[in-house]
Amino acid sequence: MNKSTPIIAVDLAKNVFEIAVSVSPGRVSERHRVSRSRFLRFFAQRLPATVLLEACGSAHPWARQIQALGHRVLLLPPHRVHPYRDGNKTDQADTKALLEAYRNKEIHPVPVKTVEQQTLAALHRLRSGWISHRTARINLVRGILRELGFAIPVGARRVVPKVWELIEDAEVEIPNALRPALAEACLEIRDFEERARAVERQLRALAAQIPSVGYLQSVPGIGLLSSTALVGIVGDIQRFPSGRHFASYLGLTPKEHSSGNQRTLGRINKRGNRYLRTLLVHGARSVLWAAKRSSHPDSLQIWALQVQERHGHNKAVVALANKIARITWSVWREARGFRRLPQAA
Repeated sequence: MNKSTPIIAVDLAKNVFEIAVSVSPGRVSERHRVSRSRFLRFFAQRLPATVLLEACGSAHPWARQIQALGHRVLLLPPHRVHPYRDGNKTDQADTKALLEAYRNKEIHPVPVKTVEQQTLAALHRLRSGWISHRTARINLVRGILRELGFAIPVGARRVVPKVWELIEDAEVEIPNALRPALAEACLEIRDFEERARAVERQLRALAAQIPSVGYLQSVPGIGLLSSTALVGIVGDIQRFPSGRHFASYLGLTPKEHSSGNQRTLGRINKRGNRYLRTLLVHGARSVLWAAKRSSHPDSLQIWALQVQERHGHNKAVVALANKIARITWSVWREARGFRRLPQAA
């Protein structure tokens, strides 16, 4: 990049945007405060520049529009920009922090997402919210009936049939004033389930149009939900130089507390996106259970069983999730399906 190329830092907001222009490092040469209606007009009248935005909720659509005007847009992680803010929290201080954070080449920008990637991520957020509401309703109904002396068998699928059976039986000692409310709760649970299934059908239709989703689903433990969530949330896999970097991004690598010649590794750091990490751990758990039931396990399953024998079930699940993440990085980066090895040598 030419040193004379201006750097433009923008503090995004709903209606008024703070803009700082820097030509020489560490100095702000221009400041502008523009309204939402004049925001894109400002960039249309500028020569090509590097535009810095925080990777917040509205950053991606603005970034796409600014890129269309010929500028280079970088989205910086907010938690990495925050330490560079000096003094009070103001719009001007935020733009100055963006300019200072840009000078740190160890801060990697967030890739600008396409509309398709944002659509996948939004569908997953909707489904996750409805599943959470369904779980809350199930726990509420279980608790109410337990207080009345009725225990419901374990398993979310057994709750609604059992509750209907209880409230339709006139001889069961459930207060009549409570029966309509319990019936309404059952209808809500069914409604949340149907909404989640509708989202899954939409995800399946979108997945058929994205080749990388097909490659990812060839990896053990990666299904429709995991593959579409990875494409929608991670975005560009090429930004990770190795599988370990990708696993670290997902929070599946151990914490390190080292000094001198002493190196200490602890539990996984749990950084990154919790939803993606949860999906990968659940996928690893299914692979491990399948390995226990398999009469001819492949090399990956044999490795997982050996780890389980040495360290226990839960640690084996997390270790397998880490390995699945590294396999996913390789498959995704090279755009090829995963080939299983029948048995370890």
